[in-house]
Amino acid sequence: MAQDDPVVSAQWLHQHLGAPDVKVLDASWYMPVENKNPWEEYQVAHIPGAVFFDIDSIVDRTTDLPHMLPSEEAFAAAVSALGIKNQDKVIVYDGKGFFSAPRVWWMFRVFGHNKVWVLDGGLPQWRASGFDLGSASPDDAVLKSKTANKAVERVYNGELTNTITFQTEFQPHLFWTLEKVAHNVDAKSYQQVDARSKGRFDGVAPEPREGVRSGHIPGSKCVPFPEMFDDAPRLLSADELRQKFQQAGISLNHPIVVSCGSGVTACILALGLYRIGKHDVPVYDGSWTEWEAQSDSDYPKATTTA
Repeated sequence: MAQDDPVVSAQWLHQHLGAPDVKVLDASWYMPVENKNPWEEYQVAHIPGAVFFDIDSIVDRTTDLPHMLPSEEAFAAAVSALGIKNQDKVIVYDGKGFFSAPRVWWMFRVFGHNKVWVLDGGLPQWRASGFDLGSASPDDAVLKSKTANKAVERVYNGELTNTITFQTEFQPHLFWTLEKVAHNVDAKSYQQVDARSKGRFDGVAPEPREGVRSGHIPGSKCVPFPEMFDDAPRLLSADELRQKFQQAGISLNHPIVVSCGSGVTACILALGLYRIGKHDVPVYDGSWTEWEAQSDSDYPKATTTA
């Protein structure tokens, strides 16, 4: 485990599983079109001792945008309910290998907790390594997840929450808003990198969300998130990752901001960039879903035509 690397191996986690300061989170999440239920999957099979982190519940309850970053108070209440303290090492995984876990890795970092890693290759790699899975969900693990979701609701309702054992320290440089991105379209101080597929970026393939047009924020470059990992799936080496960004015309010597469809897969790019030493890459939380919904005159949309 290295502080300057964002992932740990299945072997490392297997050796340290059960240590009092190692907390494991199942952050599985799927696109609506996939018709999969991560909560049910967790209850059927998960890494022993893992607690479920619900990306769609530990969210900002004041917006219609999907799974936006919650307030500091709401995040602290939820993470406290999950039994996590500031001294803990947090290991996050998901059912696909590299999909939603990096989003939770980023959330912890935005709130000042740097002792957080993604399980390299996630549940597929854990299974491939031949390690045991928990099939029964202990009552206390289920209760923790439900209490965490309820804690967020209580905060947004202005009610008192349970004891807070996790202190946050917001890192604004890792979190970008619509206004920051709009300013950057003109200022061009940051290179904007989009994690969606080339078809969606170019405006020739449909978005998975109903009513959302495809296309991209003007001036953006496209690096589809699957380019960050191999078939295992495991995160590529630093040299391979550098090559991916350079091939897309991105200078690693200049600042980068990442976005995607709704703020999830952008975090996979942030993870890859972290491995090559860029530890301060912000994520545009609202991403394309928010940008596309704005007026075209104030927030222009671009497509790539042959």
